[in-house]
Amino acid sequence: MLKALAVRFALVVSCGLMMATPAAAQFWQCAPFARSVSGIALHGNANTWWGQAEGRYARGDAPQPGAVLAFKATARMRVGHVAMVSRIVSPREVLLTHANWSRRGAVETDVRAVDVSPEGDWSQVRVWYGPTGGLGTSTYPTSGFIYADQAPTPVAEPMQAPLLIAGAPTVQAAG
Repeated sequence: MLKALAVRFALVVSCGLMMATPAAAQFWQCAPFARSVSGIALHGNANTWWGQAEGRYARGDAPQPGAVLAFKATARMRVGHVAMVSRIVSPREVLLTHANWSRRGAVETDVRAVDVSPEGDWSQVRVWYGPTGGLGTSTYPTSGFIYADQAPTPVAEPMQAPLLIAGAPTVQAAG
């Protein structure tokens, strides 16, 4: 009787675990996840992304959808954090999509982040934290935004004279 009860218990627990963890579940660190969703091809710890982006990607202090917000390292976040801006709500509030924040390895989509810097330059933010269900009181320092679609353009080749095709109307480019 006791053996049958133990077998039933093990069966129930294993079924519960299979339901709670789908086969396709993945443990994400913030940097590989941010790279995969933003297209920004940087590697290494999150606190190195800002420096690595110099000369490779445009950087700034204004949020844009698809940009990655680079968090500085702190005592609680020794390797920093990176999160992609999914939407701008207002000049001082965005929604972020990121991994490994509220729960280890988990992805969170469209979570609230608020600029609390005195200058309004996104150098200090508060981010929604799942266990508390709100922004809480922690303020995190950031370096700024790395823009995925605005990589610096290479030096342009000198323009060549327009190609004229016999019988085609000539169009003068504006500029």
